[in-house]
Formats: sequence, C-alpha cells, structure tokens
Amino acid sequence: MFKTNRSRRLAADVLTYTVLCILGIFCIGPMAWMFLTSLKPEADIVTSQMQYIPRHVTFENYVAIWTQSNFPVLITNSLIVTAVTVAICVATGTLAAYAFARMTFRGRNTLMLGYLLIRMFPAVMMIIPLYVMMRTVGLVDSRFGLALAYTSFLLPLFVWMLKGFFDAAPRELESAARIDGSTRLGAMVRIVLPLTRNGLVASSVFIAIAAWNEFIFALMLTTGQGSRTWPVGLQLMVGEFQLPWGVLAAGGILSILPVMFVFAIVQRAMVQGLTAGAVKG
Repeated sequence: MFKTNRSRRLAADVLTYTVLCILGIFCIGPMAWMFLTSLKPEADIVTSQMQYIPRHVTFENYVAIWTQSNFPVLITNSLIVTAVTVAICVATGTLAAYAFARMTFRGRNTLMLGYLLIRMFPAVMMIIPLYVMMRTVGLVDSRFGLALAYTSFLLPLFVWMLKGFFDAAPRELESAARIDGSTRLGAMVRIVLPLTRNGLVASSVFIAIAAWNEFIFALMLTTGQGSRTWPVGLQLMVGEFQLPWGVLAAGGILSILPVMFVFAIVQRAMVQGLTAGAVKG
C-alpha cells in the first residue's frame, strides 16, 4: 500500500514536471529563436539548410535598426503612450474600483456588468467609433489620443482586477480610521491603498504590458512618425519584395527589454499581489 501510493506520487510528479518542461520550451523557444536570429548575418538566415546556432555572431542587425531607422522614436512613443495609459487607468480606475468595492448605490451592478461587457466584445469593433470621435476632437495621430483609445478597453480590466484586491482588504481598519475622524478618501489613501499596494502594482503591470504590445489601435489611429508605436513600425519594415528577418528579430528583442526591466523591478510585489488577490478575507 505504501509503495503503491509512493509510486503514484512519483508518477504524478514526473508527469507534472514533464508537462511544465514542455510548456516552458513552448514559451521560451520562440524568444530564443528570435534572439539567435538577431545575431546572424542576413546570408546565414535564409539558407537551404536550417542553422540553429549562428556560425558568425554579429550585432549589425541591432546597429542597423537603431541607426538606420526611426526605431528610437518608435520606442519613445510607446513609452509615452504606455505611461499616459497607466496614469489614466490608475487615477480613474482606483477611485472606480474603490467605489464598486465599498459603496452601494443605484446602478452599481449594471455599471459593473457594462464594464464586463466591454471586455467581451473584440477591441476591433471599437476602432471605427473611436476614430470618428478622435477625428472630431482632433486627437487622431497623437500620442494622447492613442492613450485614450487604449484606456477605453483597458480601464474595465483594471477596475475589475483592483476591485478584487479592495474586496480582500479588511473593512474594520477602514471603519476605525473613519471613527478617528478620517474622511472616506483619507481612509482609502492611508489605509486601503497601502494594504492593496501589491495588487495595484500587479494591475498596473498588466495594463502596461497590454498597452506596450497593442497593434490594431496604433495602426488605425496613427499615420505619422511622431505618434507611431514600435509594433506598427516593425510591421511597416516588411516590404513587398524584402523581409529583413535579422533586423525584425533585433527590433523584437529590443522591444521586450523595457518589459523585462520593469518586471524585474516589480516582480516580487506583482507575485505577492496576485497571490493576495486569490484569497478573500
């Protein structure tokens, strides 16, 4: 009996680690392949025989995309648009999530359902109405207008995520602060937000990653180099008779470096926030 249970646990552990290794290879494999491709000269990329490891390591693709294109401008635009999107979502979404979590008012459930319905529809369905509205107010082909467009479909996600963290925060501490004379806004700032700091960081990181990698809205709402983001810039590098694989791979690697840098800074707070939001009470 003991040996049978031990054998079953061992088989389950082996199966679990096998599945995890396969998933890890499936996720990391394309990134590793892109990195190796960025180190190859163009003559070694398109060959009759597959070459996994570069025979001649070169950084000319990185130099070419950084000096011979407007990629630095594209990265700067993406940083500005992402920062503005996160700032708007944090400033407005925090108040909305707190109201949904702590207050009872007429239409509360309807508004929450409306936020959820926005996430159910594909974002591409919102492009034409948003384009008409942006053109009317003169925000087409602007970084602020693009950030507002991102906010239209990312704010509901932020509110729903942060509401779960607010629900998990104990109401007793907030009530004690109210008894001591604090206002509701003061109790939120001094009591609730410090308790849900990790959840706020986790929600903000999800919003930042979604805004950083967004392509469809940036393609339709920007036409000039002054507001175009890096996903659109990489797509426009593909010509009718030319496909610079090495330069595109180098651009992909450079574009994920800011995300990796931010995640390395906030990974502990993000993991703690996700695990804290999984338990209520």
